[in-house]
Amino acid sequence: MLLNLTDVLTSEGKSRTEDAEIALTVFESRMGSFPITEKTPLRLELENAGAGRARLKGHAVITQRMNCDRCLKETPVTIVLDFEREVYSPEITDAAVSDDTDGGVMEGYQLNVEALVYNELLMNQPERVLCRPDCRGICKKCGRDLNEGECGCDTFVPDPRMAVLKDIFNASKEV
Repeated sequence: MLLNLTDVLTSEGKSRTEDAEIALTVFESRMGSFPITEKTPLRLELENAGAGRARLKGHAVITQRMNCDRCLKETPVTIVLDFEREVYSPEITDAAVSDDTDGGVMEGYQLNVEALVYNELLMNQPERVLCRPDCRGICKKCGRDLNEGECGCDTFVPDPRMAVLKDIFNASKEV
């Protein structure tokens, strides 16, 4: 969806509020493909910030399905997008304003809402996704979900610092 910002970019002191529908149904990145299950409209507050400049304040809530990092179960993850940024008209050629400052969200005097939401989602992806805070994960040996119960596998891991002593004892054993 393209949103025309000509009036905000060209009129000193101009401000307005817009609600834009988010058309994204799937968020795709190098991390994977995550279906979007719920979303609120993007609430944008647009304000002139000088000649050819506009300040955007945005808010949206998006829920996407992701896999738990420990047990791999699919779980809903809610991401709240609260951001503030400046965009520029095509006439601005300041040395301080490079072509990639707006992150590709401006097309002339039009704001590309989908590109804006995609960039903000990319920046707000969680580092770790857990289905619940006390998720126990899966067994390293058999792959059973440990949240459903113990699997009975031997999980003893010897201390690697004692490997030298073990080698000494094994070398002095009589056959």
